[in-house]
Amino acid sequence: MCLLVGVNQLGFGAMVPSLPLYASSFGVSASAIGLAVAAYGLARFLAVLPGGQLADRWGRRPVLAIGGLISAVGSFWCAEAHSFVEFILARIVAGAGAGIILTIGQIVLADISPPDRRGRNIATYQAAFLLGFGVGPFPGGLLAGAYGLAAPFLMTGVASLLTTAIAWFLVSETRSARTSAVASGKAAEIPFIRQMLGLLSHRGFLLVSLISLMNAVVRTGGLFALIPLLATTTLGLSVTEIGFAMMVSGVFGFVAAYPAGWLADRIGRKAVIVPSTVLTGMSMVLFCYAPSYAWFIAASIVWSVAASISSSAPAAYVVDTAPAGMNASAMTAFRMTADAGYVIGPPGLGLLADLTSSTVAIISASVVLVSLGAIFAVTSPEKRSSAQR
Repeated sequence: MCLLVGVNQLGFGAMVPSLPLYASSFGVSASAIGLAVAAYGLARFLAVLPGGQLADRWGRRPVLAIGGLISAVGSFWCAEAHSFVEFILARIVAGAGAGIILTIGQIVLADISPPDRRGRNIATYQAAFLLGFGVGPFPGGLLAGAYGLAAPFLMTGVASLLTTAIAWFLVSETRSARTSAVASGKAAEIPFIRQMLGLLSHRGFLLVSLISLMNAVVRTGGLFALIPLLATTTLGLSVTEIGFAMMVSGVFGFVAAYPAGWLADRIGRKAVIVPSTVLTGMSMVLFCYAPSYAWFIAASIVWSVAASISSSAPAAYVVDTAPAGMNASAMTAFRMTADAGYVIGPPGLGLLADLTSSTVAIISASVVLVSLGAIFAVTSPEKRSSAQR
């Protein structure tokens, strides 16, 4: 699974630096560029529920492979799009495949992770995720500089095909791992959607999901849509330079991932979630006011470390909260809430940037994120591994 997600995110990261520039080549505004990012997120959001249900019916392995194929088709189509509308449609297809891959990946991790190692297992998986995402922008930037802004989408498509092959030939089926839990917890007697709604009624589960939603708003609306444009206009950075900064930051995020998971297992999930949320907000401020390329790299590193620290603890918190046999519904509800941020973030921040400025839009989203972190710190119960309880 680490190999699968690393390859998948290598391809995804390849197109991140060129995405807003490629979208703007169709002659559209900042809010429309946000729409190009949001279309991908909307498809991810809509694919989460059927993906989770199919994972329970058909098994994790075949659904992962299907997600890779769908993502590949959409990515290749993006590279060949002849209009902005066609590009949006292609992004929707690619996003649907990505939503299936990311949701099923977290369900598999929930299936195979015992409570006392859950934080570290998810952290190791997220380290591979962040390494692939961090390394991808540099070769993607090189491809864009050498062969045009559409070239990174071809790399994304190839990576998606490799993801399909890994899922089908190398990943073991884990659905059987939940059989005894379902039998004892009688989760199968509760309709899937009712399981999700019941989980979201828990205060801690809801708040950690909302934090993930705002993390997605900041990441997709800020880092994916506005920050590359801001760096190009204020600092004069090229796509290759932006990609290199993201690659360097990805290495730091990779290094920070496992220690963060270890801390989540040792001292609790909440003690990791709250500081990482504050650190994410600080990284956005650094991006907005970076006076040089060196500061831009520093902001990228701070963001990547914060993203790495916050990647394992929320997912572990969600699985800790879920009753026996509800791993699929818990991760589906969590992913749907987080992916809602992918839908509203890019067009929302893009529109706010059109009305005010990119800096105001990014800082506003960061303030909301940090505020949610503060509410979670004060009102939500801690979740620790069973070994500590």
